[in-house]
Amino acid sequence: MENRITSLLKKKKENILSIYFTAGYPALDDTVSIITELENCGADLIEIGIPFSDPVADGPVIQRSSEIALRNGMSIQLLFEQLKEIRNHVSIPLILMGYINPVMQFGIEDFCLRCRETGIDGTIIPDLPLEVYEEEYKEVFERNSLCNIFLITPQTIDERIRKIDALSNGFIYMVSSSSTTGAKGSVDQEQIAYFARIQDLNLRSPRLIGFGISDKATFGRASSYANGAIIGSAFISALKGAEPVKSKVKLFMDEFH
Repeated sequence: MENRITSLLKKKKENILSIYFTAGYPALDDTVSIITELENCGADLIEIGIPFSDPVADGPVIQRSSEIALRNGMSIQLLFEQLKEIRNHVSIPLILMGYINPVMQFGIEDFCLRCRETGIDGTIIPDLPLEVYEEEYKEVFERNSLCNIFLITPQTIDERIRKIDALSNGFIYMVSSSSTTGAKGSVDQEQIAYFARIQDLNLRSPRLIGFGISDKATFGRASSYANGAIIGSAFISALKGAEPVKSKVKLFMDEFH
């Protein structure tokens, strides 16, 4: 069966909306209902964050959600348990995003196998070096039909971007600025120059822009330079409060229709 990420990218070339949230936040058992409601409300792709105690790329909102999820008792093992029936009622692509340390503790082979068994389509592991992936892990990821998504930043040189493009079998995650994640109010000229530079490279892989995308305006601006964009911190902030999770998800997603 074709990977759901590559199927989506063939069918939909623009305005792909990917939503990130941290598994086990706000409550330990919210994971499945958030995924289900995001699909119901029109998300194209979902990135499920595996909480970690030392998340180098994450801003304060995601760090705080990770702390709460870990305190709630979330782990990779529990996440796979929660997701074991997910493909009975969710059909859009699902990506697990986490750091290499907990994945290695779980075991790379076991992790990739459980992803395939669960119906996970891809992974984003920001601190897994490109060369280590290529030499040691590429075969096991591909054997389990997983797209491993690589990140590029404004500092990434063209030669490396082309290497990432050649190795990619899903999309390239374009980090919009050199800062950590977090909702920003607008897309500035420096970012636009970077987006345009990447556009001019004529890469074969589709691209989604993340970090600082927070609402319909920033989503639209970023999507005009790529195939879509990723929203994380703004969505996690929207999950705060006492209202039912489904209504919080719907309220947030209504802006994008």
